[in-house]
Amino acid sequence: MPSWKEAPPDRPTVLLTGGSGVLGRALIDELADDHRLVCLRHRTPLDDPRVEEVHADLLRPGLGLGTAERDRLAARVDAVVHSAAATNWRAAPEAIRHANLNGTRAVLDLAERAGAPVHHISTAFVANPLAPEEQERFPGAAAYLASKAEAEQVVRKAAVPGVILRPSVVMGDSATGRIAGAQGLTRALGAIVKGQVPVLPGAPGARIDMVPQDVVARAVGDLLRSGVTHGEYWLTAGPEALLQREVVETCLEFAARYGPRPQPPRLLPLESVHRLLLPLIEGPAFPESLRRRFRTYAELLLVFQRALPFDSSLGGPHCGPTVTRAGLREALLRNLAAWAAGPGGLRQRRPRTAPRPGTLTGEPAARTADPPARTGNPAALTGEPAA
Repeated sequence: MPSWKEAPPDRPTVLLTGGSGVLGRALIDELADDHRLVCLRHRTPLDDPRVEEVHADLLRPGLGLGTAERDRLAARVDAVVHSAAATNWRAAPEAIRHANLNGTRAVLDLAERAGAPVHHISTAFVANPLAPEEQERFPGAAAYLASKAEAEQVVRKAAVPGVILRPSVVMGDSATGRIAGAQGLTRALGAIVKGQVPVLPGAPGARIDMVPQDVVARAVGDLLRSGVTHGEYWLTAGPEALLQREVVETCLEFAARYGPRPQPPRLLPLESVHRLLLPLIEGPAFPESLRRRFRTYAELLLVFQRALPFDSSLGGPHCGPTVTRAGLREALLRNLAAWAAGPGGLRQRRPRTAPRPGTLTGEPAARTADPPARTGNPAALTGEPAA
């Protein structure tokens, strides 16, 4: 097996998977200034002059590359960041498992050829196993969580050094609110703003752990730059996570800037969700469009909410800045503002009041414009576990 490479003093080469995703775009912004970036991509071109694209397929043996091409790629790579994952819970469970498990194995094989450590992006929600009833109702979410937990085991047993990174829900940028793709949770929050959600599953005090994409990307970048090659890190809000009632209140406060404040949704305890709400919406009299919407909300919130806080490594050695509850609320408002300005948002309505500036991390000055790419705040921008 090759010896682990010493990173060159100028710009080490990082192989990134999932560069077109929510976190992948933020990672490009974070790493591009001081790394050479080689991005594996399958269908979606990145069209970003800061990166070199290599057409590959994580689901094919050898990444779909010829032996010579794979060896040339491995010879250039100093570190690997594996961010690609199947996050569409509507897909077949076996397809989700195949993508997340076999894709990780293929990346680890290339990393071993390269003699390069792997930074593996998992999800904090491996700590939220679904109950048997929930697994039966939501097989896609169950397959996603199980496959991410299995992939972590594969990384631990690999012949290369590995860092396991567990972000919670990845929001849009903390300063601009922008995100590269529509997230399920963003759509759910937008529906609350529009007053389209009479009922939500979960207790008012349940934690909805969300962290802006630039904060997660900064933590990954700091770990890479510090030469960390082992360990497990929780990239979460932890005890600072917003409670479900705070998230709902923030959405209603935002809605009031554009018009009448919607009625707050009724929050149902989980036992009532299973006993009353889900059987009701699955009945034949319930319209199909509403059935899909409420199943999505129930699935997301059953996975994403949590009674006890996650651990959090943010603010620790080589792991980016901490977050605060007040800062997360400001970031949520900016995310809502970006959603409102986009397709399906509130572009047809004129805001009556403007959001007040805030700060996310307690740094001396509030960030009101895009900072340099090193901070992970993209100048132009996405989710999951984004779903």
